Amino acid sequence: MNKDNNFGRLLLLLLLAFGICLGLYYLPDQLFGMKIKKVDLLSDLRIKPESLSMDSLRMQLEQPDTVRIDSAAVRDSILKTTGIDSVALALRDSLYKVMYADKGADSLGTRIEAYSVGHIGLKRFFAALRNSRQANRPVRVAFLGDSFIEGDIVVADFRSGMQERFGGRGVGFVPVTSVAAQFRPTIEQKAEGWTTWSMLTDHHHRYTLSGMTFEPKGEKPSISIKTTDRYPELKTVSSLKFLYEKNIRTQMTLVCNGTQDTICETLEPTTAITQYEQTGTFTEASFSFADTAGFRALGVALEDNSGVIVDNYSLRGNSGMILSRLDSTRCRELNEIRPYDLVVLQYGLNIVSDSVLQYGWYAKRMEEAVRHVRVCFPDADILMLGVSDRSRQVDGTFETMPAVLALLHAQRQAARRAGVAFWNVFGAMGGENSMIRFVENNWASKDYTHLSFRGGKEIASALLKAILLEKEFYDEADKVAH
Repeated sequence: MNKDNNFGRLLLLLLLAFGICLGLYYLPDQLFGMKIKKVDLLSDLRIKPESLSMDSLRMQLEQPDTVRIDSAAVRDSILKTTGIDSVALALRDSLYKVMYADKGADSLGTRIEAYSVGHIGLKRFFAALRNSRQANRPVRVAFLGDSFIEGDIVVADFRSGMQERFGGRGVGFVPVTSVAAQFRPTIEQKAEGWTTWSMLTDHHHRYTLSGMTFEPKGEKPSISIKTTDRYPELKTVSSLKFLYEKNIRTQMTLVCNGTQDTICETLEPTTAITQYEQTGTFTEASFSFADTAGFRALGVALEDNSGVIVDNYSLRGNSGMILSRLDSTRCRELNEIRPYDLVVLQYGLNIVSDSVLQYGWYAKRMEEAVRHVRVCFPDADILMLGVSDRSRQVDGTFETMPAVLALLHAQRQAARRAGVAFWNVFGAMGGENSMIRFVENNWASKDYTHLSFRGGKEIASALLKAILLEKEFYDEADKVAH
């Protein structure tokens, strides 16, 4: 019995000692103002993650083509789905090498990086620009992103530049309301009596590109919008549209241009995305609704039915990975109403972390997201944007976060795997420590992360130049092919 008791005490003491050591591992970093070193019993066994220096991260960016792609299989798929023969693809590849001697990554963001066999990643978009008059519809661009483009930063100047060159007017789609509604200078909007659902926090509703849907919470929800003169192309439009996705018997009252002329309509019953449209000359409109049981709205569109329309689908806090959750049926319904020729993906700021330098997991998730977007919008080309510069403070000075370079590489790899076009925002800003210059010039906020409208103009201008340069290649390639 004594032996058993002694063994039990010994076992208890061992368990107590182990518990104490385990508890020491979970101590806070600081205790009573003093830094605490954690006790790790498995430190000698634990495989420590590889530390990546800035030099190794720079070298990684200079060698982006580390992903193995079955080019023959991809080429065969292109031949079957596009009708472009192998000779034309070979000619396009040769022409691309002539026009761009540097076949690797573009460290300056001067050009679009083509990661498709035959470099046809933007072929449908440029064809739509070329044939827009014959198509009898506008060329549509969906610009998806996070708070980086919130309030129409970057997108507004990109839209203006595209409309100046290719025609078109109007801000495009505007959600019923958003966190940016009060400071977005490209549209004046006000909404009352709505509940906002976001796919960031909600898994019940089905979502399309905006990632938001709206349900009435009062008896008479309303929406008011008014154009601005921030850009010449925004002052007046010829088409006013209202998009909703569920309705039983909702009554809509519409007052346009501040006049007493009132339109009263019973909206079409539906369980699919549906569009109500008025044509004329519009500068403002007020919508009010009654009998809204079972009603769900998306937003309003102010635009022309020609030229180029650029819709801003910003969603604060979005990493891009949730695009895999877009409802394909809802997206096809939207595409019937608003057929997109180009989908731009701007993400990354919500992923960058000082404590993470390996983003292979993110590259895989974004590749899946891109492929799903392609399924949802099969007639649209996709352009992925790399993360912008972001600074951290070290010993009183600001410098580029190493994680920015690591994430940029992962995004480029995701674009390559998915076979879509890529553009280097980080390079276009000026590369390492460029955010410091942006802040000093008042082109970015003091968080050393987000751009001001002036900074957004710089990025938009660089993106537009890159797209127009790429268009030159496509124009020449089409001549050679024919």
